[in-house]
Amino acid sequence: MTIDSAEAIQRLREGNRRFVEQTHQARTRWDPAAATEARPFAAVLGCSDARAPAEFVFDVGLGDLFVIRVAGNIVAPSQVGSIEFAVDAFEVPLVVVMGHTRCGAIAAAARHLKSGEAPRTDSVLRITDRIRPIIEPVLAVPGLPDPLRAAVRANVLASVAQLSHGSKLIERLVQSGRLRVVGAEYELETGRVGFFMDD
Repeated sequence: MTIDSAEAIQRLREGNRRFVEQTHQARTRWDPAAATEARPFAAVLGCSDARAPAEFVFDVGLGDLFVIRVAGNIVAPSQVGSIEFAVDAFEVPLVVVMGHTRCGAIAAAARHLKSGEAPRTDSVLRITDRIRPIIEPVLAVPGLPDPLRAAVRANVLASVAQLSHGSKLIERLVQSGRLRVVGAEYELETGRVGFFMDD
């Protein structure tokens, strides 16, 4: 099965609609067919928050998505390598960076900026250190109705840019039109996913 990025986005939108409407169709149990061959139609770099599992949010089954989860959906070398693996080995036409409302990693980075309260461990600090320079100018804008939500969106878009230009393979595939990298926001309050589209 070969699909392009537009069809992949459409499948994700339809799955999210089913998720919100609670008309799930996905295979939620073990399936022996999934053990023989993986054929994901998209890769998702998402946050590791327990409330934001991409397979549920997009109502897909085993083997449908190549998912990488890390707090704050940050881009570091291991995430770049994982995405490169997905686009090379499985030829996925779409990569989605999915942030979500009420993200704890974004809130922790914002606290560190505002009050100087650093995360408790060096490992968590390494995550928030990647987020802070991205969200600092956003949080400095006066009068934003929801500064943390704006920070989530800025962080997603920064991750999209880092993936699109931080890997020769990904950049080449994007430029050739074989791959699309887009951002998205999962709204915990409604269950809906909005895609940040550039056209």
